[in-house]
Amino acid sequence: MSNSFGTLDQIARSFAIVKKDVKIYYSKGPVVLMGVMYPAFMFLAFAFGRDLPVASLMPGLISMSVFFTCSAIAPITFPWETQARTLERLVSAPIAVWTILLGDMLASMLTGIIISVVPVIIAIAIGSTVVGPLVLAAAIILGAICFATLSLIISAPPVGAPQYSQMISSFVKFPLIFISGIFVPLREMPDFARSITFISPLTYFTDLARYSMGGENYFPIGIDFLALVIFSVGGWIIAVSLHNKTVPKRI
Repeated sequence: MSNSFGTLDQIARSFAIVKKDVKIYYSKGPVVLMGVMYPAFMFLAFAFGRDLPVASLMPGLISMSVFFTCSAIAPITFPWETQARTLERLVSAPIAVWTILLGDMLASMLTGIIISVVPVIIAIAIGSTVVGPLVLAAAIILGAICFATLSLIISAPPVGAPQYSQMISSFVKFPLIFISGIFVPLREMPDFARSITFISPLTYFTDLARYSMGGENYFPIGIDFLALVIFSVGGWIIAVSLHNKTVPKRI
């Protein structure tokens, strides 16, 4: 057992967490609902009656789809496992807390990437042109990592009822949707409103999506990618630190 907590060994064990999460959580209907249907209805509600080219709104639909999918389950995984008393079995195994978090993050990330294919296909079908496919692919991968990682922070409070984490998640997610340049491009926002958008990782992902589909990006794409990396790394450090403190309180 001397290598039980070796880094490579722990990373390999995290894939067992991925398999478990996909089977129990991500293969269910609510993930599709949150990742595809809910963003689509929000998109239609905003676009209906407005004199805007539908194709110009597609980057926002892609952004919402990735964001909602990656943050649909991760915030409630730990509370759910606490309530079901299965977390004790996980932490009693020769795995670290960060291994469990890595598995949860990877499951959310992979699901977000897969679901993102749907709005991309819709965008192409209605006439949108993907002028930067590699940038869009890289943005989706990095954005999925970022959103999934930040969602782990929401699951840190040691509550045993998933609805509390869902309430916190909704309180965080919905304001981000409206301050991140999804519905109103950053250049069209007043200065005060634009300054608030900088604190949202969704802002930088949406900016990359607009650039990839021939729209007008606000930041240089290098800044967008750097911001997503910073949010991802910072979110991971905070999530691991918080869960190391709160997991013992769940058992």
